[in-house]
Amino acid sequence: MTAEEGKAEEMSAAPEGEGGVDISPKSDGGVLKIIKKEGTGTECPMIGDKVTVHYTGWLLDGTKFDSSRDRKDKFSFDFGKGEVIKAWDIAVGTMKIGEVCQITCKPEYAYGSAGSPPKIPPNATLIFEIELFEFKGKDLTDEEDGGIIRRIRKKGEGYSKPNEGALVEIEIEGWHENRVFDKRELRFEVGEGENYDLPPGLDKALQKMEKTEESVIYLKPSYGFGSAGKPKFQIPPDAELRYEVKLKSFEKAKESWEMNTEEKLEQGSIAKEKGTQYFKEGRYKRATLQYKKIVLWLEHETGLSDEEEAKARNLRLAAHLNLAMCHLKLKEYSQVLENCDKALELDNNNEKGLFRRGEARLAINDFELARADFQKVLQLYPSNKAAKTQLIICQQKIREQHEREKKMYANMFQRLADKETKQEADSIHKDETEMKDDKQNGVEEKTEVDVEA
Repeated sequence: MTAEEGKAEEMSAAPEGEGGVDISPKSDGGVLKIIKKEGTGTECPMIGDKVTVHYTGWLLDGTKFDSSRDRKDKFSFDFGKGEVIKAWDIAVGTMKIGEVCQITCKPEYAYGSAGSPPKIPPNATLIFEIELFEFKGKDLTDEEDGGIIRRIRKKGEGYSKPNEGALVEIEIEGWHENRVFDKRELRFEVGEGENYDLPPGLDKALQKMEKTEESVIYLKPSYGFGSAGKPKFQIPPDAELRYEVKLKSFEKAKESWEMNTEEKLEQGSIAKEKGTQYFKEGRYKRATLQYKKIVLWLEHETGLSDEEEAKARNLRLAAHLNLAMCHLKLKEYSQVLENCDKALELDNNNEKGLFRRGEARLAINDFELARADFQKVLQLYPSNKAAKTQLIICQQKIREQHEREKKMYANMFQRLADKETKQEADSIHKDETEMKDDKQNGVEEKTEVDVEA
């Protein structure tokens, strides 16, 4: 018998369903807990944590109705989300890593008057033995790379959450290692956190929180202050951070479908100004978020007057051109091409659209198409000196490419000729070898036709 099997057998004996500390919220004796083995550390699971346990369950008469140990398969669930019976969410929230406990739970904290046929009858008091192996917070990143982990200390109210642009009021306490570096109350728009010396990961986490929620947010460096650190707070480069955050209140920003045309045009102009300011500051990713709002709000807007149509078109054109410029700075060339194409759909002779598309094509070594873009710029705008410079570079690159191809093909043909020569020499050498072998074996070469005897 293995140690694991021995442990499972030892823990499979039905315990007595009496005694223990009352841990039910109402102190009504609904959940009684006995610690059979102390855990380690100081932390217990928080709401939303992924929890991993082993368990065995019995009826009061000692009948075992379920056991993860018998299946040799640990059980995982999201703590505090109602995925298990009430008694479990209460009891596991008091446990530490490695702890083994026994809980006795009354029917109203288990399966109630319905029971869980066929194994659990109605109004059954149950006994569980639970061992806690692991708990970890929820990953809030799109890539699920562990860069933003949230653990909910206190659940919020309702189901609504702040969106991009929502006005939030928060309390924060920022920690680096064992030091508090930032403790404030703030009121700002989601997406503008960097203006208040908040890391981008915190902005993203706020969009997952509910009103009055209190959470602990763990940030990897790429979602914190990155490789630059934050000298203002004495945060070194590539530092991991922890924030304790309370979302006191928020007012959601209007969604696109909630705004009329006038509001979209007004907000579009504001977003353009914000994006331009971010661009000047070198915050290109933040700038793209503003320009993308304009596209989202106005790209499919219909029923506009001539004046509104002109304003919307100009805002969309500026947004796509500026997005192209941001993506050029970020070296995201496929997105440069996409936005330039969108801009040129609105104005097929646009100087900036043609030029920036040419730059992106040049960057990805698509020299012929890049040359065509710069040539068209010069055809339409002969005084564009930057286009002249880029055209010269394109032509030089094309010549270099042709030279490389010429040498490559010349070498290829030479290799083919050398191969044929070698094959011919090998064939002659083989024939000579065979003739030599024949002579050594007494086979004379015939030079005349045999005569009749």
